[in-house]
Amino acid sequence: MTKHHFVPNSFHNVIGSLPPALYIADGDTVVTETLDAAGYDKHDINRISGPNPMNGPIFVEGAEPGDSLKVEILSMVPTRDTGFTRNIVASNVVDPQDVHTLPASEKVIWKIDREALTTRLAEPVAGLEDFTLPLSPMIGCFGVAPSLGQAISTATSGEFGGNMDYRLLGPGTTVWFPISAPGALFFLGDCHAVQGDGEIVGTGIETTFEVTVRLSVEKKRIIWPRGETADDIFTIGNARPLDQALQHATSEMLRWLGSDYRLDKTAASHLLGQVVRYDVGNVFDPAYTMACRVAKSWLKHR
Repeated sequence: MTKHHFVPNSFHNVIGSLPPALYIADGDTVVTETLDAAGYDKHDINRISGPNPMNGPIFVEGAEPGDSLKVEILSMVPTRDTGFTRNIVASNVVDPQDVHTLPASEKVIWKIDREALTTRLAEPVAGLEDFTLPLSPMIGCFGVAPSLGQAISTATSGEFGGNMDYRLLGPGTTVWFPISAPGALFFLGDCHAVQGDGEIVGTGIETTFEVTVRLSVEKKRIIWPRGETADDIFTIGNARPLDQALQHATSEMLRWLGSDYRLDKTAASHLLGQVVRYDVGNVFDPAYTMACRVAKSWLKHR
């Protein structure tokens, strides 16, 4: 299999059926450097406006509508010594009567130690003078071209993936996306050094990375994104309101447990009723993200 070093000369604020920037074979590996969510590169030079500029699209030979694109996130290496966040929680995550008490949201800078793999506020605030976080890299926005030839803003998400902002979408995780266009047309960008559940300040710690992924085609039909870590399997639903995102994720998990683990609806319900874990990907973007997660320890081998 070939390893491609993909240096994009243009970036996109939509995910859609755009002319491919790179053609690869099924199973090839791609190494590429991303911009941050505001369009700045590793040298802090602005290359494009936000939101969430994507590298791509990458055309994978043999990928056809109805297939799945398997994306193995092999590594994420930070390429800049700074990142940024907003400093105040979003108004939609507090009680309405408390919105007027929130200070104005401002952009703040975080310092990234690329040797120690930690990050801290460049100007610590009272009470957080010693607040240092280990890096926990993740891809905030990635996916494949949507159906019907649509081009959808990188501010949001859907069945195709997009701006999901789920903290488990990092190195060591494998993700599957439902393919709707020939070649899949894979996009990626918007990487975070750290992010809590919900992306409740409107950002993770936004910075730039060198990302390595392996892209493979699987001849199976899925409806919503699926993922697997060393310990868990999960499905993702993207929608608003939040309960609809949860419904999408749960239905996709029921389908997965049936097709791959031979659990009928009753058996799957018993399992999920007692061991399921629901994670919030984001509650900031136009479509919210929910993940339905099950530990592999409860599942028989496929």
